[in-house]
Amino acid sequence: MSQTSSISFADAPRRLTGAAVLMTLVAFFGVIAAVDVTMMFLAVSTFRGEDTAHAYEKGLAYNLDIAGARAQEARGWKVEASLMRLSETQNRIEVALRDAQGPIRGLKLAASIRSPVDAKQDIGVALVETAPGRYAAPLAIEPGWRDLVLTAARDGREAFRSKNRIRLD
Repeated sequence: MSQTSSISFADAPRRLTGAAVLMTLVAFFGVIAAVDVTMMFLAVSTFRGEDTAHAYEKGLAYNLDIAGARAQEARGWKVEASLMRLSETQNRIEVALRDAQGPIRGLKLAASIRSPVDAKQDIGVALVETAPGRYAAPLAIEPGWRDLVLTAARDGREAFRSKNRIRLD
């Protein structure tokens, strides 16, 4: 004789209570909120996506930038920059400035080697006049693509600015 037994769920009914629904909703939205907070923290702490500090203010002064670029072009300065590798980690940047009258002396020249993707790798250096119209400075930088930004100032006012993409091998 064979005997069959069946399990009946009707014997122990499970009721969905208000407390269970509340706990489920709190847990669901708690997980979502925790993931959102983590993603926001990681987004802000890694790369802000901002290339220029005070971009809004600089955007308002855009017409002044255009006028400055036209004045820079009218001066007719010729600038030659070179970056020489001295060793695995040491480099030397040299810049020569001249105009129609000859070498340009007495400038306060600064170079900024910027990483296109990570501002933490940016390096700024003040160049020293080594000969009339020739400026140089040592710097330590790793190989890769960089933006070379040269800024020359005279009497506290910016007289020249250039930005060029370079590759360091």
